[in-house]
Amino acid sequence: MALSVDRRTEIQVGTTWTVISGDVREKDAVVIERGAKDESAKLGPSKMTFTLNNRHGRYSPRNPRSPYYGLIGRNTPVRFSVRGPESYLQLEGAATSYARTPDAAALDITGDIDLRVELTANWQAAGNVPLIGKYVTATNQRSYMLRLESGWLALWFSTDGTSTWFASQPLPPLPRRAALRATLDVNNGSGGWTASIYWAESMDGPWNLIGVPFTQAGVTSIYNSSSPLDIAPPNVVNSSSLAGRVHRAEVRSGINGTVVASPDFRPRVEGATTWADSAGRTWTVPAGAKVSDREYRFTGEISAWPVEWDVSGADVWVSVVASGVTRRLGQGQKALESTLRRRIPSDPDLVAYWPMEDGKEAGGAYSPLAGVRPLALSGWDMAADDSLGGADALPKTKNGATLRGTIPRSSFAGWQVEGAYFLPTMPATQTEILRVSVAGSVMTTAIVYASTAGIRIEARDSDGTILAFITYTDPGGIADFWGKWNRLAIYTSAASGITYLYASWRDITANSRWFARTAFTGAQGAAVGVTGTYGNDTVGLVLGHLAAFDIPAPSTAVNAPPGSSIFAGADDGFNGESALTRMGRLAIEEADHVSLTTVDGDLSILSTAMGPQRPAVLLDLLQEAATSDGGILYEAVDKLGLVYRDRATLYNQRVALALSYTARGEVPPPLRPAEDDQLLRNDVTVTRRGGSAARAMLESGPLSVQPPPAGVGPYDEAVTLSLYSDDQPQGIAEWRVHLGTWDEARYPTVTVWLHAAPHLVRSVLGMDIGDRLTIADPPPWLPPGVIDQHMRGYTERIGAVEWSLAMNCSPAGPWQIGVYDDPEKGRYDTGGSALASGVTATATSLSVTVSDGTRWTTAPGDFPFAVQVGGEEMTVTAISGTGSPQTFTVVRSVNGITKTHAAGADLRLARPTRYAL
Repeated sequence: MALSVDRRTEIQVGTTWTVISGDVREKDAVVIERGAKDESAKLGPSKMTFTLNNRHGRYSPRNPRSPYYGLIGRNTPVRFSVRGPESYLQLEGAATSYARTPDAAALDITGDIDLRVELTANWQAAGNVPLIGKYVTATNQRSYMLRLESGWLALWFSTDGTSTWFASQPLPPLPRRAALRATLDVNNGSGGWTASIYWAESMDGPWNLIGVPFTQAGVTSIYNSSSPLDIAPPNVVNSSSLAGRVHRAEVRSGINGTVVASPDFRPRVEGATTWADSAGRTWTVPAGAKVSDREYRFTGEISAWPVEWDVSGADVWVSVVASGVTRRLGQGQKALESTLRRRIPSDPDLVAYWPMEDGKEAGGAYSPLAGVRPLALSGWDMAADDSLGGADALPKTKNGATLRGTIPRSSFAGWQVEGAYFLPTMPATQTEILRVSVAGSVMTTAIVYASTAGIRIEARDSDGTILAFITYTDPGGIADFWGKWNRLAIYTSAASGITYLYASWRDITANSRWFARTAFTGAQGAAVGVTGTYGNDTVGLVLGHLAAFDIPAPSTAVNAPPGSSIFAGADDGFNGESALTRMGRLAIEEADHVSLTTVDGDLSILSTAMGPQRPAVLLDLLQEAATSDGGILYEAVDKLGLVYRDRATLYNQRVALALSYTARGEVPPPLRPAEDDQLLRNDVTVTRRGGSAARAMLESGPLSVQPPPAGVGPYDEAVTLSLYSDDQPQGIAEWRVHLGTWDEARYPTVTVWLHAAPHLVRSVLGMDIGDRLTIADPPPWLPPGVIDQHMRGYTERIGAVEWSLAMNCSPAGPWQIGVYDDPEKGRYDTGGSALASGVTATATSLSVTVSDGTRWTTAPGDFPFAVQVGGEEMTVTAISGTGSPQTFTVVRSVNGITKTHAAGADLRLARPTRYAL
């Protein structure tokens, strides 16, 4: 029997997505592979294979008879989708991506209001993202709005179109699709107004109150604006556009009151651009958004079109192997340059720049800027020092080194010269560090000297006469000038005919800055050259990323900073930024190469702080961040791009797919637990790149480093990670041991037959890499209780009679972590407890001794909770006795195991609290 699934295969012909489903051979299933093969594998390209009929020659790229001639070839985009169970409004995060209905009297609510929206989105996305509202800020036509704000939900309203009020609450962990709601009671009967925030699985409820209602003194009202009602309002300042799906929404006049707008996208036909909702509102969707019913299962590129035919020539076909974007990203891509080399040229005021990252045999330093001649160098040991986080290897002076560079003339209205340096020792006598030549000013030279007596800056005229100078003698400033990586900036500002000449130096690691300033009468001029002469007192000086800017300081204050701050952050390779921040920044900087979506599971749990970003291939830098953080990097299904879900998204997940072994088609064979040592690691050493190391071991227990039979013997690993501080390796090593010694079988393959269990289609379509699945009612030859796994990857087959998913899984148990004050996840386990005497299979009273740690709780409010003895789960309803042994009252055989237990049998919490990394 044919499988009733609307399948669609499309290729991008030129700039147009073209349906080619009619040419996809039905006898050969479409096969999709995504994600990792197991928990330890790194990101690999997704892959889709299918066969195209090519009797007409349409898919022969060099065939001029083909309508696609010249329009398809290497890396032609392709995507595959099925029709989902309902439609949705797809928003792309652009200013033109919204849905709208015009202003109407029914929408001009000035009293109590109730706003609701059901959507699929990244709830923890940074920034402010409007969801629904009548709210235009540019013309002061603000009424009401619901907005996501970096993991919070806020209700905004205005009483006069200009001034605003808001109430907000932090969102709890939500499923990928959820409903949000806010109500405003403008007169709560107590002389004030009250706003309440809710969430639900869907708009059908039940609604869960988030936090406590917000109350403000004074009765209020909502302004009657002329703004339209928008889904994803585009005209709100300090906001970003929503990227995600909207399923339906409501605006009610009054709390639980009359529905005055009810855009429901679920029954809409694909491509609909206008319709009337059940409340009589007419909605339109502009070109930047779309109504769709497609559920994409793969998006990638076809790199080759291998044409094949039989001996008769009557049958011609193309066996297509399409790959995700990482295949192309991994094909000979050059390493990204240092963060300073990448960042500095983006400054609009830059007029000259020499990275000084040239190779060992270079005779000078090239400039990436057109029209800027190379920096002449003599007596330098090139590519000698790579210790600055934001730079590749830089040159170091020998005895008798010089540099000379010409700066193109600029506006004569102020300038700045800056570079990174490391001075190993402070000269005992006044020694030149850097000299800037100036035109258009009475000052023709600005010089910075250094010695143990102080940092001196001089302004000299064309005769060499000193016009002005200052010697900075603060001991802290002198100490910070040498023995560490610094940025030295020489720059000017002016007011009332007076030019102020500055030298400032900034400790790149500590981020501390010192200033020296002098002044003279005359114009600032323009920097036209830079020179340096270095002798024995400055041997070993490292200098790099010398740059000149056509910009003065922003003020004439003693501590006025330089006009350009382009070095900031990039100088130390963005040392200390979080893994999520680094990946997001790289995606912005490399937008032409990769599209990346980051998913933050909990804004209160920061992703791992990274070490310096060193020159490396983009894909390696992204994977480095993912590995250091412990999350999952994988390819998106609906676009050519990547997705990173951080470690926190894996903690305490909701179940995305609930299966039953006994239900037809839900878990067909084979279901084979793997009791192997593939993931076993009980001795882990983690080293911070460029820093120290830490080691963690499991020293007792069945998976410990002890030799059999007490343990399994050593299974060690050593990893080097990009980390910010030496405090991090110990916790990461302990976490990796925790993951590597989780004593539970893994299930390398869990299969679902959707053609036999179509009721699972909605859940499967809503899943993604890393999501959680469970299998209830396992067979009696497997351990009792629910099988709990994370999906790390899958192979999907969709054909004329088959739709199956074979999922690669690993245990979800180690990712169940403690939650403070939670009745189940907030309990500490015993250090050591055992039965004081044996019990029968039906006994409901246990005598329990505590050999290590505190006694078990006896407080009535702490019950019930689950314990496990010999594989049997029991529910403890009461405990008496403050000494040892204590008496437990229990409900037996909670997990279906009924057995006797001998004295000395170990007793533990069934689900103890575990600390997250």
